Amino acid sequence: CTKRCPFAQQRGIFYCFTASENVIMSSSLVTKQRKAFLGQRAPPGYVPGLGRGATGFTTRSDIGPAREAGDISDERHPRPGKRPKTEGEEEEEEEDLNDANYDEFAGYGGSLFSSGPYEADDIEADEIYEGIDDRMDSRRKERREKKFQEEIERYRQERPKIQQQFSDLKRALANVSDSEWDNIPEVGDARNKKQRNAHIRPDRYTPLPDSVLQRATNQAGSFTQLSGRQQTLGGFMTPYPGAATPGTMTPGFATSSRLDLNQIGEARNSMLGIKLDQVSDSVSGQTVVDPKGYLTDLNSITPQSTGDINDVKKARLLLKSVITTNPKHAPGWIAAARLEEVTGRLQAARNIIMRGCEVCPKNEDIWLEATRLQPPDHAKAVVAQAIHQIPQSVKIWIKAMELETETPAKRRVLRKALEQIPSSVRLWKAAIELEELEDALILLSRAVECCPTSVDLWLALARLESYDNARKVLNKARENIPTDRSIWFMAAKLEEAHQNFHMVPKIIDRAVSSLQANMVEINRELWIQDAEESEKAGSVHTAQAVIRTVIGMGVEEEDRMDQWVEDAESCTAHEAYECARAIYAHALTTFPNKKNIWLRAAYFEKNFGNRESLEALLQKAVAHCPKAEVLWLMGAKSKWMAGDVPAARSILALAFQANPNSEEIWLAAVKLESENGEYERARRLLEKARGSAGTARVMMKSAKLEWVLKNVEKAVGLLDDALEKYPDFPKLWMMKGQIEEQQGNTDTARENYSAGLKKNPSSIPLWLLLARLEEKAGLLTKARSVLEKGRLKNPHCPELWLEAVRIEVRGGKKNIGMTLMAKAMQECPNSGILWAESIFLEPRPQRKTKSVDALKKCEHDSNVLLAVAKLFWSERKVSKSREWFQRAVKIDPDLGDSWAYFYKFELQHGTEAQQEHVAKSCVLAEPRHGEAWCTVSKDTKYWQKHTEEILPLVTQSLPIPT
Repeated sequence: CTKRCPFAQQRGIFYCFTASENVIMSSSLVTKQRKAFLGQRAPPGYVPGLGRGATGFTTRSDIGPAREAGDISDERHPRPGKRPKTEGEEEEEEEDLNDANYDEFAGYGGSLFSSGPYEADDIEADEIYEGIDDRMDSRRKERREKKFQEEIERYRQERPKIQQQFSDLKRALANVSDSEWDNIPEVGDARNKKQRNAHIRPDRYTPLPDSVLQRATNQAGSFTQLSGRQQTLGGFMTPYPGAATPGTMTPGFATSSRLDLNQIGEARNSMLGIKLDQVSDSVSGQTVVDPKGYLTDLNSITPQSTGDINDVKKARLLLKSVITTNPKHAPGWIAAARLEEVTGRLQAARNIIMRGCEVCPKNEDIWLEATRLQPPDHAKAVVAQAIHQIPQSVKIWIKAMELETETPAKRRVLRKALEQIPSSVRLWKAAIELEELEDALILLSRAVECCPTSVDLWLALARLESYDNARKVLNKARENIPTDRSIWFMAAKLEEAHQNFHMVPKIIDRAVSSLQANMVEINRELWIQDAEESEKAGSVHTAQAVIRTVIGMGVEEEDRMDQWVEDAESCTAHEAYECARAIYAHALTTFPNKKNIWLRAAYFEKNFGNRESLEALLQKAVAHCPKAEVLWLMGAKSKWMAGDVPAARSILALAFQANPNSEEIWLAAVKLESENGEYERARRLLEKARGSAGTARVMMKSAKLEWVLKNVEKAVGLLDDALEKYPDFPKLWMMKGQIEEQQGNTDTARENYSAGLKKNPSSIPLWLLLARLEEKAGLLTKARSVLEKGRLKNPHCPELWLEAVRIEVRGGKKNIGMTLMAKAMQECPNSGILWAESIFLEPRPQRKTKSVDALKKCEHDSNVLLAVAKLFWSERKVSKSREWFQRAVKIDPDLGDSWAYFYKFELQHGTEAQQEHVAKSCVLAEPRHGEAWCTVSKDTKYWQKHTEEILPLVTQSLPIPT
């Protein structure tokens, strides 16, 4: 083919390429001389026409076909700007033109002048720039570090480390007991057998054909008779077993055969040997199992726990390394011996511990362990060796004494021990316990000489001596031990025991001064604890003297009253009543005009004292606080409950003189007369009270007295007079309405209730009485409207909601009642009476869940606790029900319903003692509130009944929960 080239075109030259040669032809210059460069290879980098501005082009025919990566490149057209290196020229580092090294502002990284010389001014410029950078960096360093720390903390909070997540559990490990540690299971491999043995080549079993097994059985069998063919041939030709048997019979069944037990035993031994070889060489040639003693060890190990045999082996190897590397470490020998003891290898344990005794002869623990492991006969020899090695060890001497069975032998051992260690208090105590009284005195006299700093020995000697000698002993003890308070307490108890009560406070005062002189700190809490212990030991005067001496120490003047009251309550809680009485006495001496302290002391005497002490205290109280009405009333009630009515009247008369217009005292006098049947005197007192202290309550009591005495007209007249003066006293309206309702005047009662509500719209009992009146009259719609109006006037009132629910339930519309209960719970979510009612509105399967929700909301509400107790009662869970009843009456002893249900429960499930206990506790609590309780106690038929009489009546009116 022919191709025109721009270089050759201007000269009229054509290149003609043929298969054999290149022929150059010219049309115009045939006769001219040929140029020298024609037909030669173009120089490297030559581009035709480049010198005159022409642009060349290259085609596939110029560069040839595509080349592989390993082919030699065509260097005729190298990359522009790339020149070959000379010999003395160093290779320059190529510029990194990666996108990661590119910046929009500064371009590619690196210095533009890296190839230039680095002179002194360049160094100075770099130092200046580095100084500026350091200065700017230091200004932002604190803020940057703070920001970095905050990011780290935030990151740690979002992604805490594993050790931080379990830090609280690690701290909780400190409270784990030894038994809990022992019960922790070992960490096992949760993978299955196939996963655990994935790295081991699995064993493959190929089942053999039955014919091979049958052949082996026939060969191993023996024949007891010869067939006819065998008898004919005479044994020269042994037939194949079963060859003569027809094909329908199984070969071998006609012949008797037995298994070779010797071969089975040899196979078993071979397999066991293979297994042992595999185990012994499993850790790079290190033997971890002894093949020779393997079976023997297995027979000897009888673990007493549930641990695995492998764990015992591991522990044995570990302890072996411990006693080998550190033979002087006695605990290692003890642990190794105990391991063998646990696994049942007692003789091995004895051998190990004796070797330990040889290595560690001066350690008493290892000798004690060796003595324990040995039988009694050998133990004495071991302990003798131990005493020879460590003659100053008290524990070893005590062990030697315990090994003896007869008392004289024990005495001889202890006396030898005391010859070696005369200053051991423990040895002296052990020796004294074995002696009789006379010998014990002699030993104690010697013991206090050898151990003059032992308080116990001095006190024991003082207890055994006579009174005069005991005083001398205690004086010597104080000289030797001037810093111990128990010696002074012993001296005070000694004087108290011999009726020298006047010496007790003197001794305690001298004790305080002596201890302070010897720089001993008087800790009032410890001294009060010692006083409580002295009281429990029977030394009451000593306890009271200690209290009087130290009660004021270390207490600020403005905090004395509160601190002393707290101390008295603490002593009462610890059943140290004499100490509490002494604290109250000291407080009343310091603050004689404080009514609160007198009241607390009076309640203390009422609960834990007797009537005489209470009356004596109240006489002092009213003398110092004559204006305290409650103290007068407590004194009068105490006399009245004792049956001394004239004394009660005299106390109230004195109270009238101190408080002439006191409503409480007037009413107390009226109650005293009315309870004792003196109705005329009660009327006269009320008439005088209305003249001098005509309060609404006095008017109400006057009307009530006439009402219960069946003088209804006079009672109504008194109520009318009272309502003119006190129309905003709701109880007057309630009494008038109840009287009219009792007389059968429903309309008049309704008018009274309505008028009372106009004057007292916030009186909840009035709303309830009016609603119940409408319900009794059969007007349920009107009863609902009354309760709804009451809820509008008194929002968030659980009593009104409860009555609305009960009206619907009593009317047979339980679904509406449940709806109302849901609304009530939304408005009053923390009401105990609503939660208690809602428990029994639910079906039986849901009651327990409802009770749990109620306890979450009202944990300390007595109504909820009572409902839970009734729930357990209905489920026949007697013990749980009794427990919850006790909680209910303990939280609120003033709730009579709890006592009544508790008493009814005990009548059904309890014993006579339990019933009597509940009744007595109820009488002591004197409850005044409760829906069922007030229904009976405020009934005019039972107005003279007391608590012990009201309780059975309320119990009869209560239903058994179902």
